Amino acid sequence: MEQEILKLLKDKRNTSLTSIEINDYLKLNSVEEYNQLEKVLEKLCQEGKIYYSEKKKRYTPIENTNFKTGRLLVNPKGYGFVVLDKSFNEDDVYINGTNLQDARNNDIVIIEIINKGSREGKVVRVLKRDDSTLVGEVYQKDGKYYVCPDKTGYIDVLIPEDRLKGAVPGHKVLIKPIREGHEYIGEVLRIIGHKNDVGVDILSYVYQYDFDPTYSDEVMSAVEKIPTEVSFSDMEGRTDLRSEVIFTIDGDDTKDIDDAISVHKIADDIYELGVHIADVSHYVKKDGIIDKDAYDRGTSVYLVDRVIPMLPHKLSNGICSLNPNVDRLALSCVMHINTKGHVKDYKVFKSVIRSRKQMTYNCVNDILENNHTPEGYEPFVNELNLMKELSDILRRKMVNHGYLEFNRPEAKILVDENCHPYQIDLRNQRTGEKIIENFMIVANETVAGYIEDMKVPGIYRVHDKPNKEKLQVFLKFLNRKGYNIKADINKFRAADYQNLLKLFADKDEEVMLNTMAIQTMAKAKYSDTNIGHFGIASKRYAHFTSPIRRYPDLTLHRLVKEYTEHNDPQTVSYWQKKLFDIANQSSKKEQDAIDCERDVEKMKKAEYMEDHIGERYNGVISGVCEFGMFVELDNTVEGLVRIEELPGDHYLYSKELNAMLGRKNKNKYVYGDKVIVEVVKASRETAQVDFKIIKENINYEKKQEEKTSKS
Repeated sequence: MEQEILKLLKDKRNTSLTSIEINDYLKLNSVEEYNQLEKVLEKLCQEGKIYYSEKKKRYTPIENTNFKTGRLLVNPKGYGFVVLDKSFNEDDVYINGTNLQDARNNDIVIIEIINKGSREGKVVRVLKRDDSTLVGEVYQKDGKYYVCPDKTGYIDVLIPEDRLKGAVPGHKVLIKPIREGHEYIGEVLRIIGHKNDVGVDILSYVYQYDFDPTYSDEVMSAVEKIPTEVSFSDMEGRTDLRSEVIFTIDGDDTKDIDDAISVHKIADDIYELGVHIADVSHYVKKDGIIDKDAYDRGTSVYLVDRVIPMLPHKLSNGICSLNPNVDRLALSCVMHINTKGHVKDYKVFKSVIRSRKQMTYNCVNDILENNHTPEGYEPFVNELNLMKELSDILRRKMVNHGYLEFNRPEAKILVDENCHPYQIDLRNQRTGEKIIENFMIVANETVAGYIEDMKVPGIYRVHDKPNKEKLQVFLKFLNRKGYNIKADINKFRAADYQNLLKLFADKDEEVMLNTMAIQTMAKAKYSDTNIGHFGIASKRYAHFTSPIRRYPDLTLHRLVKEYTEHNDPQTVSYWQKKLFDIANQSSKKEQDAIDCERDVEKMKKAEYMEDHIGERYNGVISGVCEFGMFVELDNTVEGLVRIEELPGDHYLYSKELNAMLGRKNKNKYVYGDKVIVEVVKASRETAQVDFKIIKENINYEKKQEEKTSKS
């Protein structure tokens, strides 16, 4: 009956019908059939396939209305985006905080488009509540036990005593809400720990985003059967590169080492670059228990004091990690690159390698930037200088093709033995980091081309063109800031973004404007269809270089090996059926990991600021909304200045100007402006920081001084 109704409503003559009219068209004759019809109509409405107008009493296909269905993602700042059902083939829709109604993060909702130009909508109805697991704190009231969820927008959940599983007030727990009648009753699935225990605050986020720091007995049993050393039989059929000068460069505390590199100058105008990646697929067999667990996890999660690895430590830090002075299995991509940065020839093959040294970025940077060679690095100085030479060539080629270099610093939060933050440093990309990035990018491009040239199913890292509406809003904002940008958004290229970034360079608002530029762009994701990568300015790009920590890379390794060894119709058919789901799952878990890492950082930054109440900082306005404005400090901590706390005037929010406007004195606080703030409140539990303005808008004062001097 469902298909008959949908077919009927999609007929241009019958796009809006009452239930009686539908009944008549379908020639239903009994009360029982009509009752069944109403149930089916209600189901189709709940699924968002049709829309029922209470006013007109008519049913209409959702695509014929101004309504859309999709999944709501709520930003911690109070607004949201709806990722539309793929049938709409449209970009995400922005939802202002005042238009969320009672919808919560991850709910399936119907929205109405209220501004087509800016892609803004409002929630009309919640179709399906997010009934996934929740993390919260147990408390007792009137003799009953409840869990207060950590996620905002969720009501407290009653936990019957027989479902507490030993949890007591103060415990952080993972629960499963179960609808019983008109209310939700919860069941404790796991006790995470007491809220004051060391590390429980971070674990709460880990479980909230459906990652698990433990592995099942079945997975660990399978891992125990994996060897700790490479055997002679493992090396059969592989190219032996153990005599090559190959080494790794990573962070000081890296334990899961995916990639190693080698370089030679084989002619005056040709470099031979080897990128050797851990052959995880040799040990993690396709469709095995370890593989299925890795698929569910999708990625490793890197938090301030720990890593939640995609693969158990025996693999990620052991036999799969390219540790120094031991034999390791690899998949090597060896490229011949000319002095213009173009790959003229390449081979991708199975190999066995032995890394000569586990280098760190700090030591490599000391050699290449300060001409100081740390102990133990003396035999590798020539190779490192040659790598820098090739890296610079590759970077010039990338930039000439449109590669986008955004200036957006990342924070490194240092914690003590009790996981209490005591310092926030900024990560800067220096010479060593650029070498690895440039080499990994060229290897990723090369392997993507290898798969695509074979005309077989592949998994790609794709990045679509920018959203035109967001771009237009951004360019208008820049013109109001005095940048006088003239551009055709229909022909806006990566090179045009590069020109914008050059205009911002060394300006006070550079970081904020870089952030705004990033927000106009589409999200990079995984796909079985190659559309290219806009941000890297690459026509063919894939993730090949991190199979220990990313499932798409592990998948690509399997594709390379299987297509090379037996490219038959059965293999092609298998991957045609699998890759769409792998790409979607990997994209989802990547976003979960990003959100988890972001929330943990935000919480630890708030905890850090608890020790700095009353202190003053320079900051830049990083967001403006109805209830106030966000200010980001130089150390990347972000806090809220509430609108009622703005000094000296009554302020109104201007969405068009992205600013707060003073009614009397005409002062303005605009996105990107510099201010001085004082920390008035910070809370680890809420992960929030509150500021107050100490010095009036610095940008405004400068302009006033300029006017005075001119007069």
